Amino acid sequence: MRLETIDTFVTVPPTGIGGSFWVLVRVTTDDGITGIGEAYGIPVSGDIAAAMIVDTFDRFIAGEDPHRVETMFRRVYSAGFTQRPDISMMGVFSAIEMAVWDILGKAHGVPCYQLLGGRFHDRLRTYTYLYPQGDSAGDPYHEPEAAAEAALVYKAMGFTAVKQDPTGPYSFQGGRELSLTELSRSEENVKAIRSAVGDEVDILFGTHGQMTTSSAIRLARRLEQYDPLWFEEPCPPDQMEAIGKVARATTIPVATGERLTTKVEFHEALKAGVSILQPDVGRSGGIWETKKIAVMAELFNAQVAPHIYCGPVAHAAAAHVGFSAPSFLMLETIQTDFHSAVLKRPLDWDDGYLLPPTEPGLGIELDEAVIAQNPYVTGGRLHLEMTQTPLPSDNTKLTSELQ
Repeated sequence: MRLETIDTFVTVPPTGIGGSFWVLVRVTTDDGITGIGEAYGIPVSGDIAAAMIVDTFDRFIAGEDPHRVETMFRRVYSAGFTQRPDISMMGVFSAIEMAVWDILGKAHGVPCYQLLGGRFHDRLRTYTYLYPQGDSAGDPYHEPEAAAEAALVYKAMGFTAVKQDPTGPYSFQGGRELSLTELSRSEENVKAIRSAVGDEVDILFGTHGQMTTSSAIRLARRLEQYDPLWFEEPCPPDQMEAIGKVARATTIPVATGERLTTKVEFHEALKAGVSILQPDVGRSGGIWETKKIAVMAELFNAQVAPHIYCGPVAHAAAAHVGFSAPSFLMLETIQTDFHSAVLKRPLDWDDGYLLPPTEPGLGIELDEAVIAQNPYVTGGRLHLEMTQTPLPSDNTKLTSELQ
């Protein structure tokens, strides 16, 4: 059995939830077995990302035995004489590698988690962002009452953890000092959520790396009384020492990882004092590399909570790692009509928990007709973008205008 061809599909989720577009792949072997994968957040246009995937497959993967995952990883990791974490190339490889594992599971007639050490968990705890509840609802990121109302909606759906990020917008400038208005808004949002859900739902506080070390510590001290389960990416991802200082200064567990790639960068996070790792399987190096990250977390008495902000293929791939990993904590999830529609059969849920697939491979199949009905047009927004404006710490008017 050899890996023979690759096809790419770039589709646009109508709501924009999960990113501006998704880059999906299908790999086919010489004996007709197919596997699917997904890249997360390659920072170029969708058509260029797809071209990068095809070029990489043709150079390093085509003709290979799919069992040789380590060999394929080392080839792409070292591409162009780099041999270091590269977020774009690892996004490219992650999509291909997911498809390879899908093929391996189908070839051996078992779900992928059975090839990763077997199923350790019978179901996976999941969490969701607090998304707006209809056009007439308030903004759950900046209005405490709306945040509390959204939290109750998700609690009723069975979720035992919800996340929000009231510190945006996300500027390209790096860390900044939040204004007193922003600090108070964040505190009031968390206070309202905790009052609404009590101790039945964990609160996950995201920041997307917007703060200086001092600002993050100031905010953490305000939030501690509401006992969030984690304080996510308090400083920019290239400031791991700063993230470590925040971790040592607060009782809230610090989480990070959606913008990191490979075990190299996650090892640095663990050494800094991060206790919850958030690899995105569509960027971290794929299923096998993410499993290695989960194993490494055990050595630091840490846990993994895989990040997902894309389509359902990466979601399914992350779940297989989660089912096989003793260090698994919970899985980010997105439930929209389009996430379900692009699969011929959606993922299997039970009251806020994801159930293990029983079909071989990833256990999912793309509905290519639905994908074709939502085509990507060249150019436009990247998968995710940042505000191209500096945000001074005393200009709350500018901040509110850019939300």
